[in-house]
Amino acid sequence: MTSSAAEAKAAPPAEQGGGNGLLWVLVAVAVVFAFVRPRAPMDWLRLVDWETVGALAGLLAITQGVEKSGMLQATAQRLLARTHNQRSLALLLTASAAFLSALVTNDVSLFLLVPLTRVLANQAHLPLARLVVLEALAVNAGSALTPIGNPQNLYLWHRSGESFFAFMAMMGPTVAVMLFWLFAAVWLLVPRTPIALKPEAEATPVQPRLLALAGVLFVGFVVALDRHWLLAGLGVVFGVFLLAYPRVLRGIDWALLAIIALMFVDLRQLAELPAVVALLNHWPITEGWRAFLAAIAASQLISNVPAAILLDGHVRDLPALAAGVSVGGFGCVLGSLANLIALRLARVPHGMREFHRISIPFLLVCAASALLLRLG
Repeated sequence: MTSSAAEAKAAPPAEQGGGNGLLWVLVAVAVVFAFVRPRAPMDWLRLVDWETVGALAGLLAITQGVEKSGMLQATAQRLLARTHNQRSLALLLTASAAFLSALVTNDVSLFLLVPLTRVLANQAHLPLARLVVLEALAVNAGSALTPIGNPQNLYLWHRSGESFFAFMAMMGPTVAVMLFWLFAAVWLLVPRTPIALKPEAEATPVQPRLLALAGVLFVGFVVALDRHWLLAGLGVVFGVFLLAYPRVLRGIDWALLAIIALMFVDLRQLAELPAVVALLNHWPITEGWRAFLAAIAASQLISNVPAAILLDGHVRDLPALAAGVSVGGFGCVLGSLANLIALRLARVPHGMREFHRISIPFLLVCAASALLLRLG
């Protein structure tokens, strides 16, 4: 392993992810709101979607268990033995991310694939930041296809009254556009360079018991989330790891959970500002291309899930709103929570810069193409 790779592996998650600058910005915004729009302490807590934060906490713990088991390292070795160039590997990873996100949601897909990608980059010379950015784009695109792929689709599906497959048919053209440009981006950004392996580091032993425990906890936690037993599910996950493998809990990226919680606090207060509400009431965004572009713009400012909820009361054109918040997940890192999750899981320096260098042009191309499709 090279010295730079060893340093990256040894660095704490905050340093690898480019620091906690976003966390401190969100803290500063929350402090400003505390002075400008004072609230009771319980009102502040109600701004946070604790189900989302709790689900992420459980998934982070389980992901750490999988990583500590050594299975990712073994899987990466087998994958590198069968893949001979960077473009083929990138196509495999992005296609897997897009497919999985339509079935098991975008964040779960990232929890499965980004740690594997990071291990791949520890074993071979790979453009880690670029691969993770492409995976983030992939889960935003793939998850838009099904009603269960992401939170905004789930919300809009229930509001629409459409059947599962009717909703998929509605989203199909927009998703096809996004996937076309996704694979075009992979083709253009990742060369057919042969994969060069790094000098072999000390092999990480696989711990089958820890892996099996993480697998059982994952299935149980997903069932608990589906039954709305969040606290019980979290108690089991953290309790088992605390008793059996406490080192797993020490690896959790607690700063990511703080960032997500503060995003809810800040962005929901931003959406409640009288000036914002007045602007939405006066703008002609009820349908058509205006609704589509308004959804994209709102997603860039307050993320696509809050944007879908905020605009639902002002937009009558459900297909335009659903397409807009899906495309709006690209561009700014705040466009989708999946973007933040991917970058934090990657623990790569300058990841934010690489993300915007790719994602902003990608947003412009996808938005223009999807708009032409709708107008046509």
